[in-house]
Amino acid sequence: MSDVQLPPCPASLKQVHHYLKLASDYDKREPVVSYWSRLYALQTALKIDRKSAEARGLLTGLMDYLENFKKEHSDNESVTNDVGGQALVENVAHKLFMWADGEDRAARFNKNVVKVFYTAGLLFDVCEVFGELSEEVARQRKYAKWKATYIHNCLKSGQTPVPGPIGGDDEGLGEDMGGGEGDEAGAVARPPGAAGAAGWSYPPPRPEDSTQFGLPSVPGATNSSQMPSVSSSSPVPPHQTPSPHPQYSQPQVPHPTLTQPPATPYKPLEASGGCVPMTPAIVTKAQKYCKWAISALDYEDGKTAIDNLHKALTLLTTGQDT
Repeated sequence: MSDVQLPPCPASLKQVHHYLKLASDYDKREPVVSYWSRLYALQTALKIDRKSAEARGLLTGLMDYLENFKKEHSDNESVTNDVGGQALVENVAHKLFMWADGEDRAARFNKNVVKVFYTAGLLFDVCEVFGELSEEVARQRKYAKWKATYIHNCLKSGQTPVPGPIGGDDEGLGEDMGGGEGDEAGAVARPPGAAGAAGWSYPPPRPEDSTQFGLPSVPGATNSSQMPSVSSSSPVPPHQTPSPHPQYSQPQVPHPTLTQPPATPYKPLEASGGCVPMTPAIVTKAQKYCKWAISALDYEDGKTAIDNLHKALTLLTTGQDT
């Protein structure tokens, strides 16, 4: 399945083109991510256009691909089990988000950071195939897409971006990021220190503007420290109508140090006479934490694995979800 051949994406389905491109980028790095990305693209496309001949061609191709992939990987729980698949996709998206967030907070602004934030946002979108997003994932998705647009527009206009969230801490992360409907200028509240910059604003991402970011060569499952470099081509301006089928270059991959998320400090569990009663909700959530821990170990991320195992133990021992 390394060379997936699908009919071209018609103009009526340009909204899903970027998820198809994302899937192509992952075909060799992490095929399971490609599988879930194409499933998300199919579900989205079915809501947009299932009648035109061009759309039916793509939809049929996607259905055939998904059916064949699932048969070929029937022994892979990340394909056959939603919990395993969700753990893998969320972990890949979280890795990208944390790297871009670390670069942003260190004030290392460049097109690569823009692209990684934007790709993380796409992967968080893909997580919707597993159901409603958790509060953390929804918050990170909104923040990643806002940051991608904000840093891009700052670099384009020659302004210096302000690192981190608007308020300077994590409390408002992902909140109050986009302008309301009817705001034709697309301007939102500026971060501290940015007020007064003439002609400076950063609109929330729009589907028709998403090609301005392109897609980076994202890290695969075998080496999560690999981060994409930036191609020399300039991104499409925010308000220029892009081609339905933009071409992306394949950049070289450097090896910067990955910024790891801080692990939750371990607190010994108090003796409580054993496990709490195993309700379906507790069992499902504990299984999810364990899946996330296993997925983190696949990426040699011990801190995240330990953090998720602690959460599973706390839940099983006290019934409290931390």
